[in-house]
Amino acid sequence: MHVGFLNGNDSRAIYRRREENMKPFTTIAAVIFALVALVHILRVFSGWEVTVGGKAVPMWASVAGLVIAAGLAVMLLREARK
Repeated sequence: MHVGFLNGNDSRAIYRRREENMKPFTTIAAVIFALVALVHILRVFSGWEVTVGGKAVPMWASVAGLVIAAGLAVMLLREARK
């Protein structure tokens, strides 16, 4: 009689199923970061001014945001392809 404990093969199969289920969420996160990067590109090239709490956000903040968001999008897309 099987009591419900997992042997080594069963636990690996469950881990693989969880990993496969996570790929769509990884792809969605990558798309969101890519959209954020796109907005930063638009701000840099169109010269949009952003004000937070009455203070202007410098353009270099969008350049930094672009680099970070684009980098995260690329890393997540690579992860989703594995």
